[in-house]
Amino acid sequence: MQITRSTNETDAGPSEWFTGTVHMDTLANPEGRSRILALSVHFSPGARTAWHTHPNGQTIFVTEGVGVCRRIGGPIELIRPGDRVFFEPDEDHWHGATADRFMTHIAMVDVDEEGNPAIWGDQVSDDEYGAAPRAADL
Repeated sequence: MQITRSTNETDAGPSEWFTGTVHMDTLANPEGRSRILALSVHFSPGARTAWHTHPNGQTIFVTEGVGVCRRIGGPIELIRPGDRVFFEPDEDHWHGATADRFMTHIAMVDVDEEGNPAIWGDQVSDDEYGAAPRAADL
């Protein structure tokens, strides 16, 4: 057994990757033979990722709040605590909080051979995001 004490500080989500206020806590970094990257990502109401893909796919597990996610060509889906979403390798998608609730998820990816976890694209427009359901409408 190995216990690693957290020495990482909470990072602000880069504006190239996110719209709104997002914070990230690193849970696991690729190290040695392991290629797993895991982050606890905290989205404020209205915050979301840009469109992006992952070379080896991504799993997100919602731990609190209410969020939304969408893959290209698909509907915007509501996600709640306990929901697990898998995005296929190279599937263009985005995810974030609803406009009226915070949302936290654990994001898990298997980085590629060069250590790249994601390829980032365009920001999700306010009009596109505005089509998302609100938690209060449920």
